[in-house]
Amino acid sequence: MEGVGKKTITRRVILYEGLAFLFIILLIWLDEFLDIPHLFFGAETTPVNWRESSFESVAIAILACVTIGITRNVFRKMKYLEGILPVCASCKKIRDDKECWHQIEEYIRDRSSADFSHGICPDCARKLYPNLFEDEKHET
Repeated sequence: MEGVGKKTITRRVILYEGLAFLFIILLIWLDEFLDIPHLFFGAETTPVNWRESSFESVAIAILACVTIGITRNVFRKMKYLEGILPVCASCKKIRDDKECWHQIEEYIRDRSSADFSHGICPDCARKLYPNLFEDEKHET
């Protein structure tokens, strides 16, 4: 989603949610006026039940408000990284918008929900601790 900001994505998701709930309400009223089971399946005709359809519409509208509110909160709390990150070729620190340099772990931790634990990859372990891997050289 290159070039699309967090606000745009939030608006689109909320718009699609709202349209989906409106579509459900529309189907309720279409069923009430057109009697869809009678039209398509030959069921007995039923009279228009204003009270039931109104209650269902209000219940769905309340559910829509709650769902959209939860979605807004989720997007408000969500953090993510985007764009190009300027990284020092030597120490791997990242430069922020204020021209300050930060350790990569600090920068990502502050802008996402990621936490870091450290370890040593096999290649670095062989370089840093060659005596631990001498047995491998002799076995092959």
